[in-house]
Amino acid sequence: MVKIAIAGGSGKIAREIMDVLVATRKHQIIILSRQDPAAVEERPNVSWAKVDYLDKTQLIKILRGVHTVLCFSGAHLDPGSIAQKSLIDAAIIAGVKQCRADRTVVSKSSSVEELPWYAEKANVRAYMKEINKEKKPGLLLEFLAPVGSAKHVQPQELWIDFIKRRAIILTDKDPIFTVTSVRDLAHVVARAIEYEGEWPVLGGVHGTTLSTSKLLEIGARVQAMGYHPFPEEEVRSDNFDPPWVPIFKDPYLTTEQMKSFSKVILKGSILSSACGSWIVSDEWNRLLPNYKFAEAEEYLEKVWADKA
Repeated sequence: MVKIAIAGGSGKIAREIMDVLVATRKHQIIILSRQDPAAVEERPNVSWAKVDYLDKTQLIKILRGVHTVLCFSGAHLDPGSIAQKSLIDAAIIAGVKQCRADRTVVSKSSSVEELPWYAEKANVRAYMKEINKEKKPGLLLEFLAPVGSAKHVQPQELWIDFIKRRAIILTDKDPIFTVTSVRDLAHVVARAIEYEGEWPVLGGVHGTTLSTSKLLEIGARVQAMGYHPFPEEEVRSDNFDPPWVPIFKDPYLTTEQMKSFSKVILKGSILSSACGSWIVSDEWNRLLPNYKFAEAEEYLEKVWADKA
């Protein structure tokens, strides 16, 4: 049995992954949290530990005997990446074999210049340059699916919105994305923990890579989705005035902060897509050749059938 510590384990993606890990009945899981859990679901081989990420001595004590650390905490909530760096240091001292601190949605080769809210991810990436690093999908397929398609992850307002049948796109470019099901991500994480070979330095988990035009074609077919085109220079300008802004929801932000941050995220997401920042490599796909990933078009056609 492998002992796994999950930081940010109350998050939706983390909970999807934890469900798969628990179902294997092969691992002991410790959820690391800054707060006392209000209502903890009792599950076999799952425990909680209240931690202070600035207390490295406490972290080292908790992480003794842990094989793998997975971190799903929000980068924008950790200015200077202080908490994640402390977690990394403690994991190394405690003898943790695999540390996957900082959940990333952009590929290592991609720039975060257009993604300012991921600046701390770049800091952590640099800090962990000598440590293997797990990559996560560019976008989750469940963000484009109806409510209830996954147990924990719910559809998220994006610049391409299948539920509300609308999209904001660039007129002069056709950006490419990697979209991956959270179910596939969870199963790959479970298999990675059991993988006996050396983990890749780049650990991409790759579902389907497709163009914006292809995604819009699928959206038009399954949801009669339309779109609003804008020139790149207009998106970059201070006068960018889209017909709607996907709301980024965060319990730690005020309503005004969420409104302002959402506009930044919208612009950054659209512009970064043109830079290839949402394309993810396929290292784990190649290490797990027998695992069949969900194909985006087939998945979206299935989940939206009879719902248009």
